[in-house]
Amino acid sequence: MMRRTFDELPAGMRHAEVKRYYDILEKRRAALRIKRGFDVFFSAVLLGILGIPMLFIAAAIRLDSPGGVFYRQVRITQYGKRFRIHKFRTMRKDADRIGTAVTVSEDPRITRVGRFLRKYRLDELPQLIDVLEGNMSFVGTRPEVPQYVKKYTKEMRATLLLPAGITSAASIEYKDEASLLDGAEDPEKVYIRRILPEKMKINLRELECFGLLRDLGTMFRTVRAVL
Repeated sequence: MMRRTFDELPAGMRHAEVKRYYDILEKRRAALRIKRGFDVFFSAVLLGILGIPMLFIAAAIRLDSPGGVFYRQVRITQYGKRFRIHKFRTMRKDADRIGTAVTVSEDPRITRVGRFLRKYRLDELPQLIDVLEGNMSFVGTRPEVPQYVKKYTKEMRATLLLPAGITSAASIEYKDEASLLDGAEDPEKVYIRRILPEKMKINLRELECFGLLRDLGTMFRTVRAVL
């Protein structure tokens, strides 16, 4: 996605709180171009390498429970653009109609295969397609559903200056997010009021300190966290 001038940003992002982060990123335009080149090259390479394993995962999902292979929920990425994320389905096919947008660790909607995929984050592999298409990056703020983006403060909207990411420092810090919501009377309320603001503090800090080496470090930390 082409970078926009500040005046071309959506009205909801043209605030002084966002401008500070915009100016930081403007000084790192070369690094942002390299970041996009990295995303295109490695997402294409990884899709080629992981194509066969992903076919086996798809077959396991179909055999385990009724429904499609992919979960295509609407998420928000750079400049507030809506897109349908690619994820392997880890819940029963009607999960959206019988629960909230957040998931607890013992969520009864999760399938047997889905529990394994979530444990090792294999359900995220199809997001390589989103990276190749330009809707996501390897590293960046995790894409939220529209209803949660509406809860963003003016400063939080600065995270929409860059494409959403497969991983981030915040997602590593909150890799056990589902277990943190266990036992909550209203998991969605807890997520919006407590977890989301804390994750966004981390996301904004990473945005302020954006750099290619920092991104690589986040990717290595992600692999270590999963292992």
